[in-house]
Amino acid sequence: MDKVKTYLALVEKDKDSAFGVRFPDIPGAFSAADNQDEIVANAVEALQLWAEDMSLPAPSLHEDIIARDDVRDALASGGYLISVPVIDNDTAVVRANVTFERGILRAIDAAAQARGITRSAFLASAARREIEARH
Repeated sequence: MDKVKTYLALVEKDKDSAFGVRFPDIPGAFSAADNQDEIVANAVEALQLWAEDMSLPAPSLHEDIIARDDVRDALASGGYLISVPVIDNDTAVVRANVTFERGILRAIDAAAQARGITRSAFLASAARREIEARH
């Protein structure tokens, strides 16, 4: 089973500017965030948008990223690295059999109904948020 690809992103911030995010493995892919809480979500979105039009390269190892002169200089100037997951844009639908405690399944169904979506859509959305938030 394939695992989620994660890319290292370099976050930099100048005084009076947004957080800038760039991906050493993907020249031209970038993101920005007005506050720290938005950095990872905006970076995930940037990778997803890039992957819609271009093939993502294999992620580099941490030691290879930090060996790059531009990254080393940015880190020395206060930048930092974050791990950003990207879920493949594979839209094929597959059936999966899962088991839940009855109480949690009722809560899932109630939450899905309140949002006007199916149980499957709710679970997929919750899973995506959890995977992306863990990085």
